[in-house]
Amino acid sequence: MNLADVLLPVPLPGLFTYAVPSAWDAAAQAGRRVIVPFGTKKSTTGIIVRRHNTPPSDPKVVVKNLIEVIDDETVVLPQQLALWQWISEYYLCSIGEVFKAALPGKLKKIPTSSRKKGEASGLFEGIAQSRTTLTAGNEGESLPSLSPAQSTALSSIHDQWQQHPVCLLHGVTSSGKTEIYIHLIAEAIARGEQVLYLLPEIVLTSQLTDRLRAVFGERLGVYHSKFSDKERADVWMRQLSDAPYDIIVGVRSSIFLPFQHLGLVIVDEEHEVNFKQQEPAPRYNARNVAILMAARAGARTLLGTATPSFESYYNARMGKYGLVQLTERYGQVQLPDVEVIDVKELRRKRLMQGPFSPQLLEGMRAALDAGEQVILFQNRRGFAPQVHCHVCGWVPRCPHCDVPLTLHKRSGMLTCHYCGFTTPIPEQCPACETADLRGCGFGTERIEEELGRLFPQARVARMDLDTTHTRTAYEQILDDFAHARTDILVGTQMVTKGLDFERVSIVGILSAETMLNQPDFRAYERAFQMMAQVAGRAGRRQQRGRVLLQTMSADLALIRQLVTNDYEQLYQEQMLERREFSYPPFTRFVMVYMKHRSADIIDALARDTSHRLRTVFGSRVLGPDEPPVSRISGLFIRRVIIKMEPALSFSQARQFLLQTRADLLAEHLYASAHIYFDVDPL
Repeated sequence: MNLADVLLPVPLPGLFTYAVPSAWDAAAQAGRRVIVPFGTKKSTTGIIVRRHNTPPSDPKVVVKNLIEVIDDETVVLPQQLALWQWISEYYLCSIGEVFKAALPGKLKKIPTSSRKKGEASGLFEGIAQSRTTLTAGNEGESLPSLSPAQSTALSSIHDQWQQHPVCLLHGVTSSGKTEIYIHLIAEAIARGEQVLYLLPEIVLTSQLTDRLRAVFGERLGVYHSKFSDKERADVWMRQLSDAPYDIIVGVRSSIFLPFQHLGLVIVDEEHEVNFKQQEPAPRYNARNVAILMAARAGARTLLGTATPSFESYYNARMGKYGLVQLTERYGQVQLPDVEVIDVKELRRKRLMQGPFSPQLLEGMRAALDAGEQVILFQNRRGFAPQVHCHVCGWVPRCPHCDVPLTLHKRSGMLTCHYCGFTTPIPEQCPACETADLRGCGFGTERIEEELGRLFPQARVARMDLDTTHTRTAYEQILDDFAHARTDILVGTQMVTKGLDFERVSIVGILSAETMLNQPDFRAYERAFQMMAQVAGRAGRRQQRGRVLLQTMSADLALIRQLVTNDYEQLYQEQMLERREFSYPPFTRFVMVYMKHRSADIIDALARDTSHRLRTVFGSRVLGPDEPPVSRISGLFIRRVIIKMEPALSFSQARQFLLQTRADLLAEHLYASAHIYFDVDPL
């Protein structure tokens, strides 16, 4: 019996076995797409994983025939299937969920009848033909020259790679890490190798690809979710052709692309939480998956950042990774001068003008008068984080989530940033019927409005999720600021990334408390990273910049460490705490999340889950508890944390966790619950 095990993009464990009709026997090869029946009346697209002749052991299982083989060529390489399997096992999800996340949507759709057979080979032919005219007259500028410090760092990276396949480049902001990356890319291409250049944010790709294309021309491909489904499918198929891109620049999803000759992986801003996929599964960390992918391909990995994640820095200090440090800015420009402004005292004296201190207003005026630019960082979008009645204190909340609604004044709506629920701003309070409704706090939209009032001649732009829905939108915002068509750029964490603007002399951090007061053991680490990164946007050429940091907690050690850029001291303090309380990197965290529409059922499930887990993991189990937002989209949420020390067998723990979930969901009371795992949560 000719059989094929087929992977389907469904959240179910394992593979599905189909019979291969004789007409498709030769074409039904591993890595090719097929159309198969699934369910009673449905058909779907799958990937053949292997061929065999062993029928299912259960005689009751009816083996259906696959309907059609779509491709004449391999669409998923063996090493990709192996990587998907590893992701499935490590991140405790089904391989079907990995498949669904990995393959572009166009390649998962059932082709129309006129394009079924040979669709993939047609794509290959078109790609090959389009690349036949491309030569090295497509590359432009020569490699950038390196300073003595950069040259030393480049040489040290090569030395570290002799002993460690992974190297951490810890270079201060504006130290010229990108120039080092370009030299390493050129070396890899000269050896006939491919390069994956990972970025945490789509917003970073525009400036970077311009720089890389100036050197490498059409050798460069870009891959991220703002591209159309067709564009992503075209990049995927090109990577399988005889003329693939030598360099791929992309965000986390680009780890799923096929690479035939991978030799170098660069993870820029490696500390960024955006490398971690949150929803839906697989909840993978692209940085960690990229390291594994490179190791399996025999490639080298470079992690670059001005503010390393504590896990990566720990691995470097312990000798697992190589470590290279670049401590001076390019052109010997000084790090910015960080001035701490005690907002608590200014508010007591009634000297604050809305969100702005007198010092920040003075600094902005001086910069604008000198024809310079300003960046303002506030990590809250919208007009105001919440609205309240000034008479009775009523606060409008999302009916589906346990959060206040955010005021968006421009659209005239109150919005939930978790489920997307919107409602018009009420004209009066429904509790006491007064009309005295006021916004509390300052979001980026309100700051933009205040700037228009205080600096009517200044050109102000805002960069947050509300203004960057499309690729062209954020590219236009950045282009306007880069070419001085904008004077002040206000934004959320998007403006903290590795953007390079030569006219920025003032950076204002408006409220450090929004980062410091998070119920998370990583709060100080992330606050330091975010503020140090945005501070690095100031004074990036021949002039020392100024950073004005407004805070209610001026006496915190973290603030002093930021002023002196003392990452090492922060790391040492935090590692002492983490070791004492068995936090990462000394243990591995696995979060067990439970969701249900009934509060009573979810509480019972949480108690039952934690009890069963304690029978094996004992005191390693914490909880159950409620996350900071304990209801989203009508579902109540509970969680349990498991701390696993390195010596614990993760494969055995995985089997127990999956079996425990299956046993719980088999019970009638919990049948409609959703239980999932988040390994190495951020």
